[in-house]
Amino acid sequence: MNKQLLTSDIQDFLFKNPDLDPLAVSLGKSPFPGVSPGELAGQLSGRKKARAKLPFWYEQTGIYYPPLLNLEQASSEHTGRYKGSLIEGDTLVDLTGGSGIDTYLMCNRFREVHYIERNPDLAQIAAHNFKVLGGKNIRVHKGDALSLLGGDLSQRKPFDHGSLDWIYLDPSRRKKNRSKVFLLQDCEPPLPDILPELFQVSENIMVKTSPMLDITEGIRLMQNVRAIHIVAVGNEVRELVWLLQKGYTQEAERFAVDLKTDFSSFRFFASQEADAEAPFHDPMEYLYEPNAAILKAGGFKSVATRFKLNKIHLNTHLYTSDSCIAFPGRRFKILQNLEYKPGKLPFAKANVSTRNFPESVATVRKRNRIKDGGETYLFFVRSRDESLRVLDCRRIDNT
Repeated sequence: MNKQLLTSDIQDFLFKNPDLDPLAVSLGKSPFPGVSPGELAGQLSGRKKARAKLPFWYEQTGIYYPPLLNLEQASSEHTGRYKGSLIEGDTLVDLTGGSGIDTYLMCNRFREVHYIERNPDLAQIAAHNFKVLGGKNIRVHKGDALSLLGGDLSQRKPFDHGSLDWIYLDPSRRKKNRSKVFLLQDCEPPLPDILPELFQVSENIMVKTSPMLDITEGIRLMQNVRAIHIVAVGNEVRELVWLLQKGYTQEAERFAVDLKTDFSSFRFFASQEADAEAPFHDPMEYLYEPNAAILKAGGFKSVATRFKLNKIHLNTHLYTSDSCIAFPGRRFKILQNLEYKPGKLPFAKANVSTRNFPESVATVRKRNRIKDGGETYLFFVRSRDESLRVLDCRRIDNT
């Protein structure tokens, strides 16, 4: 950590030049003594990344940006604040501190927060940023999380059985060669192996995992899962958040939420989904596409029964009705319901989606010479009578 980067002249330079090309800066000559072109470029890259992902960092002077790889792995401000809303108590330990985003965004929910990071450089950067942001109740610890957790972490007494209100961890999803992994047992630390040890010091554990993780497999491996939050931002699932409770053996509740909409979490149990009986109907006046979080959660029939909608096919996860309703996803007015005749469709430009359809979007575009864009939305679908249909739609804004 080069503290020269925190001087007022360099901070002023960073704030006045947010659009400078970091690559060009890294290849040039640094205008500041004691600071290399690469270090300056690294801070510019960090601020560029933070502009959309971490506005509270971007707008704050004195933030020291960690390496770009660490920022890419960190939570966004949206998802970090959401996780903070889910838990509270007296004491929290973040076992995989990293850039400290989640630690800071959860700290106001606890009296005392412990950040643990085995990379000493990253821990030093996080400690500085906590101070800048006013995270006065965060204690920084450098070292191996499990070793510290079993030792004198608080510098007052070892953590005894159940003495922590919450443990939080975000297992690393990259191997030493930087390739990505998605299975829990391949992450670092390997969560299924250490859960018994973690439950010795806390009855409540929050885990952040990749959105690629299979939910059923995650429940099987982690057990004691009380709730799973499928968190999307702008219709893209960003992370799965698991709330574990020691000794919990009942069914886990699923919460699907998109943080850029006004809708609250769509919540259901897998047993409710299994028992639900969604009605089927040919496309009517309006079409509904659930947000990505609901689809990832597997609420295919539950969303139909909850909103009194009809599915257009068992495996076509689109819904229809004769009236327009508020809905957690995209809404469309159906203008035409056409038989699919390749090469004979009257569309030159459209937004194309396929659902339960034998051709990919790329194939549909090529066979029918349809360019991307415009205000027309075409859904190529299989209907309840197994026929292939093209739904010509116009999108309805969620206002």
